[in-house]
Amino acid sequence: MQSIYHHINGQPSKGQSNNYSAVYNPATGDQTAKLNLATAADVETAVQAAVAAQPAWAAVPPVRRARVMFKFLQLLNDNIDELALLVSQEHGKVLDDAKGEVTRGIEVVEFACGIPQLLKGEFSENVGTRVDSWSVRQPAGVCVGISPFNFPVMVPLWMFPVAIACGNTFIMKPSEKVPSSTLRLAELLTEAGLPNGVFNVVNGDKEAVNALLTHPEVNTVSFVGSTPIAKYVQKMCVEHGKRVQALGGAKNHAIVMPDANLETTVDALMGAAYGSAGERCMAISVVVAIGDVADSLVESIVKRLDNLKILPGTHPEADMGPLVTREHRDTVKSFVDSGVQEGAKLIYDGRALTHPEHGDGFFIGGSLFDHVKPGMKIYDKEIFGPVLSVVRVDNYEDALQLINSHEFGNGTAIFTQDGHAAREFASRVQAGMVGINIPIPVPMAFHSFGGWKSSLFGDHHMHGMEGVRFFTKLKTVTSRWQESSNTSQFSMPTMK
Repeated sequence: MQSIYHHINGQPSKGQSNNYSAVYNPATGDQTAKLNLATAADVETAVQAAVAAQPAWAAVPPVRRARVMFKFLQLLNDNIDELALLVSQEHGKVLDDAKGEVTRGIEVVEFACGIPQLLKGEFSENVGTRVDSWSVRQPAGVCVGISPFNFPVMVPLWMFPVAIACGNTFIMKPSEKVPSSTLRLAELLTEAGLPNGVFNVVNGDKEAVNALLTHPEVNTVSFVGSTPIAKYVQKMCVEHGKRVQALGGAKNHAIVMPDANLETTVDALMGAAYGSAGERCMAISVVVAIGDVADSLVESIVKRLDNLKILPGTHPEADMGPLVTREHRDTVKSFVDSGVQEGAKLIYDGRALTHPEHGDGFFIGGSLFDHVKPGMKIYDKEIFGPVLSVVRVDNYEDALQLINSHEFGNGTAIFTQDGHAAREFASRVQAGMVGINIPIPVPMAFHSFGGWKSSLFGDHHMHGMEGVRFFTKLKTVTSRWQESSNTSQFSMPTMK
């Protein structure tokens, strides 16, 4: 069986432990590889490689760092199909979705190619007599990224290209469920001409994570995962003096107004709720139906569910693939069980789905609940699976209050033909990303991604200019040049 290790100092690196975890193909349930789990000693090796490489890389002019990013960009485009296949084989999502993930990651690399412009500071002449002042952004140092299983290419690409372009070195710790695509990214960076030690990959579990979070030579940590772990990462980083951005969970609501175009709205909701088997932090998992639109909306979704094609992600006709692990599939089933027990109306039950030819795969069908209420587990908690809940309310204000009072505030959407209602919603809703007739409002790379409330811990959103600010330290220089004088000044200088 294939063994998967690490990438340290520009080379494949075997771990120093004999601890391994299993990597599966979710469509078949078969173990495809065993992954070496890094020890604290492995992490130390990676950190020291990054520490050694950082001064020289920071001294490389930004325009030359950008040229490495341009070469990396070309290699990503040349290998997009291979990367998508790696994602599908380990995560389970359909190939088109996997290719879309890689594309959204590539957009951040395109943004990072403009780093000479992005790092330009500000200059003020004559802030005092013959005194000038200017600001510059300099690298933060050794940076760490900890990424989730659901976007094994996109989320790492939201982190390290901006950090590396800014002159930092980087250590990536991908999810142990989906390691192969991140290691392939490391190979492509080396091929693009990135110096050894600038980008490193360590695979591991909590031991590796804790070693990174507490290491004194790690300066920044970027994390995406569940809210409990995001809180833990933030706490550890604050205690150890590190800059941190920790993106947590979500429970994204979509309001459907009575005037919404029902056909296009249902098209959007199907993809947003059941695409990638619901394993997206930007998935729509709650529809807030206002007034009489609820009955026709539920009826239309049921018709679409009848035609939802749930197959292995590599099947050309697949709409939705399996979940990532057997344990996660069982967890999603337990959520559906609790919804029934708590009194929600299960309109469409996906628990019984079977695939005779893929009996050991981690498949589950799409489920639909109606008459869901706050306080039910399926409403309050993040399910991270293909389960859509419909909440019925009488008016817009009640719908808005539902969203604003929820623990999470990652993304949200409204479907309407009323421009005033849409503008009011965008202004008043308490969420970090808002869609108007767009179900998954993930910003482009030149904007920034991040939520509010329990969906984000830290001060900075991800990529875009927020990423540049996060991965750099601001320095302001004040300078006076004047004619030579033999007179010494011993008093406190003031700006006259």
